[in-house]
Amino acid sequence: MQLRPIASTLRYNATGVVIIVLQIALTVAILCNALSIIQQQRLRMARPSGVDEADIFTLRNRWATSGTDGDFESLTRADLLVLRGLAGVIDAAAMNSFPLRGYGLTWNVRLRPRQRLPSASSVAVYAGGEQALNALGVRLVAGRWFRPDEIAPFSVSDIGGVSPAEVVITASLARALFPDVGTDAAAVGRVVYLNANASTDVAAQTPTRVIGIVQQAQTPWAAVDGTSLPDRSSMFWPYQYVAPTLAYVVRTRPGRRDAVMRAAEQALFAADPNRIIDEAYTFRTTRALMYRSDRALSVTLAAVSVLLLAVTACGVVGTTAYWVAQRRRQIGIRRALGARRGDILGYFHLENLLIASGGAGLGIALGVALNLAIAAMAPVARMSGAFLGGAALIVLALSQAAVLWPALRAASVPPAEATRSV
Repeated sequence: MQLRPIASTLRYNATGVVIIVLQIALTVAILCNALSIIQQQRLRMARPSGVDEADIFTLRNRWATSGTDGDFESLTRADLLVLRGLAGVIDAAAMNSFPLRGYGLTWNVRLRPRQRLPSASSVAVYAGGEQALNALGVRLVAGRWFRPDEIAPFSVSDIGGVSPAEVVITASLARALFPDVGTDAAAVGRVVYLNANASTDVAAQTPTRVIGIVQQAQTPWAAVDGTSLPDRSSMFWPYQYVAPTLAYVVRTRPGRRDAVMRAAEQALFAADPNRIIDEAYTFRTTRALMYRSDRALSVTLAAVSVLLLAVTACGVVGTTAYWVAQRRRQIGIRRALGARRGDILGYFHLENLLIASGGAGLGIALGVALNLAIAAMAPVARMSGAFLGGAALIVLALSQAAVLWPALRAASVPPAEATRSV
């Protein structure tokens, strides 16, 4: 049994042992938290938006005419006719915002007109007219969409003074507002009260009826950290958005998106050059831009983890190589007494496993404490035990691999080394 000689040897190298244990513990603590955060970021970035992402592109249109000189309703209607007339276009809509855009409107929803604000639900509001459902590719799962005769113009000057008679909401919002409903269809026909001003205690007295439920439509801020707005709490209004600046959402047939996108800008300028068109993005580009900080954080954490593992491996190699140099005569004596090369290899691997296991155990405790501290300061979920165990196993395997080279050098010490002076 080699445990007794190993323990005796380690007592004479206590400083080196402590350094390796602390280094491994720190590596495990940081690695498990980094892996957990990377996984959470990946899950965040993979959340479906609810729209036909592969075939949608968006344009931000800004009219050069002022608010007093421009008939934005007529201009918008003309633009939509141009866009819908392009070959390969399924539909187009003019909207105040769209999922993952980054900015838009929010409204407060209550179940009773005198309900206090803490019980209100803040939701994202989309106004895109009759064609918004088809242009976004959002799936209607219950009820109906707005009819053409129900659509009215809506501009920024109307904010705070409107209360639509009917709305369409997402399934997740329906479940949040009406937790007693058993199915999405059961939420159709329910009544809510809307209020734009979050500083007041009461909502408008006019009831708003839910006429339809869409499966999913993320909010414009779904990719933004620090917002209390749930990522799928969205509501559609029976309004056609008309304003000096608005977003055109165009859905194309599969495989035609890029070609139609180029043609759309040319067609709009040909119809009326008094405009500025920017933020011309495919929806996938919009997603990439909105999640660029999450992606950068994941890459940074991965790079730090790899660098930390490399430093830890170098530390194990250097310390073990130093111990091998110190014990050459002792190893030579063991070889002279009949120890095989495999015995020497096993000795150093077992020694390393004992040290690394102690460091991994301490690292797991530090990792849990670090995760609790991070969760208290940032919107990070608690870490599962799988990341703790995974990080510990990775570091243990790395330590065993790192000790192989100095262990092979130790195993190559000849028995004649026992006859040499120290």
